[in-house]
Amino acid sequence: MRIYMLNPPFVPRFSRSMRWQERARGGTIYYPIWLAYATGLLEKEGHNVRLVDAPAQNLSLYSVLRDIKKFAPDMVVIETSFTSLHNDMLIVRKIKQEFPDIITVVVGPPTSQFADKILKLGADIVARYEYDWTLSELAYTLEKQENLKKVLGISYKQRSNSHIEIKHNPNRPFSTQNDLDSLPFVTWVYKRHLNIYDYYLSSALYPEVQIFSGRGCPFRCTFCAWPQTFMGRKVRLRSVENVIRELYYIKAELPFVKEVVFEDDTFGVNRKWLHKFCLRLIQEKLDVTWSCQVRADLDYETLQLMSRAGCRLVIVGFESANQHILNAIKKGISLKQMEKFANNVRKAGILLHADFIFGLPKETPETIAQTIRFIFKIRPEVLQISIATPFPGTEFYEWLKRKGYLITENLSEYLDEFGHQRAIISYPSLSAEEIERWIDKALKMYYFSPFFITAIFRQIARKNGLEELRRILRAFLSFILYLLERKLAHFKSENHYENKKKKRIKRHSVPTTIY
Repeated sequence: MRIYMLNPPFVPRFSRSMRWQERARGGTIYYPIWLAYATGLLEKEGHNVRLVDAPAQNLSLYSVLRDIKKFAPDMVVIETSFTSLHNDMLIVRKIKQEFPDIITVVVGPPTSQFADKILKLGADIVARYEYDWTLSELAYTLEKQENLKKVLGISYKQRSNSHIEIKHNPNRPFSTQNDLDSLPFVTWVYKRHLNIYDYYLSSALYPEVQIFSGRGCPFRCTFCAWPQTFMGRKVRLRSVENVIRELYYIKAELPFVKEVVFEDDTFGVNRKWLHKFCLRLIQEKLDVTWSCQVRADLDYETLQLMSRAGCRLVIVGFESANQHILNAIKKGISLKQMEKFANNVRKAGILLHADFIFGLPKETPETIAQTIRFIFKIRPEVLQISIATPFPGTEFYEWLKRKGYLITENLSEYLDEFGHQRAIISYPSLSAEEIERWIDKALKMYYFSPFFITAIFRQIARKNGLEELRRILRAFLSFILYLLERKLAHFKSENHYENKKKKRIKRHSVPTTIY
């Protein structure tokens, strides 16, 4: 079967695989990592597959349609995200209009929440939740012209007499360790289909690759969309042997890659697995620079072992420095743990990428000031502050709806015209405008402070100091561009929030449209 895997056009350098689904301030652009894993599985099973990443390649819709015509696929798989859903469904309809015989399949987190809507808006089939093996079974079934009712995890349109019915097959069980070990290395897919120099993480050495060592997250953070709408809470890890073999593959086949980024929601959630992995790297003297996302409860001994094994940086979701907020979002971490962890990271010789969120439940100007003081106390090498964004299907989203704090449910309004986050929450004690102003203010306070200058020197004094300097300069220039775009966006929409205030959404009065 000929299958066209599409990360569709949207705003430049837009990342659907990012947790906040935006155009990042620091210039980051993610690999289409989920599409790439599915591409590898489909190719392994003998299908002729083409993976196209329009945002990374700056492709227009016209270019994509021309490429589809040239490839002549039987099926086009279109990835979507919450913030780009409206745009992506327009593209689905355009593809169907140009190529009515091609089967269109939509994948991505919104499919678990809006399967009916997506089908009514033009898609032929929806693959809900984790979709690698769903696409595999779907392709086989279509090729054999068998009934779709046996394919787990899909929703589809079926003609019945004179009308069309929507069918929802049962969910597919989440993958297992054996499933993950059976997948081709995603870096093999990157090499075959993508230009690795198109991708960039502001906190990683360039060029880098992103891989998973496992999927799923057991923790209960109310705002986090992936465990609740896409990958599930069940943790399944690749074997240490399988991950090590991929690192050897990267060293041999992609020697120009300077860093491997583990994109797991919580890397090393299994401490025994993490220790075994680090010891293998040390024993085999495998010289790989890597980074990962962890919780702020790792002990010093584990961090020290990670550092010896080549870990350069850890990305940590602190979220807030107010314990009431941490409790409200079910973070399961104390302020004391957070501070101790930050000190241990520096002591272990690892760089700290600290993530915070403004606008979570119980947020006030006072709690934001408390968080800013904490930021200056721990002095991370990389600081990220995001706007609290309530994605449908999350506990956070449902709480805001009940309270009447959502300004809009229109997903197209989650981003500004440049693709950056926009606040769509307004609390009695903190407005949407204030949330946005506080974030920009806090970022400027930190990145333009003498404290950050010392952080720069700490980084360029390390191994790969020249690459660190290049990374910092590139991220800084992207941040300046963001500030200019943000100023322009505010100028163009100065009446946006005033109009929304007049139409304040109350409980039970939220529109039912999905964008």
